[in-house]
Amino acid sequence: MRKGSCCMFTSGVVGAVLLIMGIGLFVSGLFQTLIHNKLKGEITLTEGSKIFASWKNPPPPVYIQFFFFNLTNPEEFLKGEAKPRLTEMGPYTFRQYRPKRNVTFVDNGKKVSAYTVKSFVFLPEKSVGDPKVDMVTTVNIPAVAVMNRLKGMGFWVSSGVSMYMGSIGTTLFMTHTVEEMLWGFKDPLLTRLKTIKPDTDEYFGLMRNKNGSDDGEFVYHTGKQNYLDFGRIYTWKGEKMLSIWKSNQSNMINGSDGSGFHPFLSKEERLNVFTPDLCRSIHMRFEKEVEVKGIPAYRFTPPRAVLASGKNNPENEGFCLTPKNCLDDGVLDVSVCRNGAPVVVSFPHFHLGAERYAKAIDGISPVHERHQTFLDLNPTMGVPVRAMKRAQINIHLERVTGFPLTRNLNGTIFPILFLNESVVIDDASAARIQKLLLIVTLVSHFPLVLGALGVILLLVCIILVIRFYQNKTEVKRFDFAEAFRCSPVSSALTNQLTKLVQACFTHLTSVIRFSGNA
Repeated sequence: MRKGSCCMFTSGVVGAVLLIMGIGLFVSGLFQTLIHNKLKGEITLTEGSKIFASWKNPPPPVYIQFFFFNLTNPEEFLKGEAKPRLTEMGPYTFRQYRPKRNVTFVDNGKKVSAYTVKSFVFLPEKSVGDPKVDMVTTVNIPAVAVMNRLKGMGFWVSSGVSMYMGSIGTTLFMTHTVEEMLWGFKDPLLTRLKTIKPDTDEYFGLMRNKNGSDDGEFVYHTGKQNYLDFGRIYTWKGEKMLSIWKSNQSNMINGSDGSGFHPFLSKEERLNVFTPDLCRSIHMRFEKEVEVKGIPAYRFTPPRAVLASGKNNPENEGFCLTPKNCLDDGVLDVSVCRNGAPVVVSFPHFHLGAERYAKAIDGISPVHERHQTFLDLNPTMGVPVRAMKRAQINIHLERVTGFPLTRNLNGTIFPILFLNESVVIDDASAARIQKLLLIVTLVSHFPLVLGALGVILLLVCIILVIRFYQNKTEVKRFDFAEAFRCSPVSSALTNQLTKLVQACFTHLTSVIRFSGNA
């Protein structure tokens, strides 16, 4: 009887203590604060951290796919008898390597500068067709660029150049292999222009000089002072702002480069990403929850407002440099950062764009799942676990005075190609993140474990009380003082439970310490 009394008393007291501790710790959020502060301190661009090593040399393979649009009725379109009819070719897939070079800490370690060098290796097993053999007919971009540069220089100058172009066989369209279109070919018009202007490059290619190149020096915040600044761009090519657009808002360099974001993301956040290819920043909004290789993630994607016209989104007014000729929703004229070539960027198949652009061309059909750009980010760590960056390069075909070839053009936004740059976290990195997320979950819910243990001990106490009174042969008032005097038994049980709680706290401390190396 005395032994049962001691067990009842011990389990009841210890259970109540653990329950109160669990509730108190849960309400105060102490353990959640501890693990959050630990992560904020570890997820920084500082020497020695696992994040920093992965940031310098990303382990997941990055692939870039090129899809070309082949024009099947160039003569009909040129005569104004039909819309351009396009067929999609590809994908032509390349493995992209993006290590950071010349990594240097500045401003007492608060910022870090780096160059991201890009190189490309063709992967025939992931491609459809041979880029050295497959031929594509598309807009003669060098010729259109020359004509565009001559706008406003007078009828006679344009007519003279037009006759010269005709004498060397230059037309509005050209046919080349996919490899030539990507990496370069010697263009006869540019070769002739080089004799007049020696600094002219006589070779043209959409990816010419891109293999082994970089986008210039970036300086990033390390997140050491403020975790919200992790990966945020401080300067690009030595400048805090661009100077090519009309407004300060449009010239702002906002956000990160897309390779990483601060931890503890919320669904309400507006994520800014600066894209050198667009010469501007864009933003993304939460779309839905997804899971990648067992890792929970938030999907962020650019909303329609990102490429909306200035009349539908005042934030974009500064991107139109010619107010009388502003484009409609879904396209961006980037000729100002493409040496004057009439290049227009959009999402593939004019996804999220004005319907008139897609309807002006046969063979264009936007599909959200195939043409959407998105980032899948683990909200706890801010790490991308999957990403699809999709963009389309177009040429703005307009009538140019003095060039008879353009007389039937009506401002068509003509698709040349679209690319899909994709990455999915590798298995080794996914396993490390899963382990770290498990640690975060266990530590954050440790007060609940204590509370649950307290509830269990209280239930045990209640059961023992019921059984104690059921087994009594005679009615007798229970003496708590007598129970407490059962020192050998109660002390042994108390010591065991104390050791259990101490072991839990010791293990918890080692778990938090281990999380910094996970």
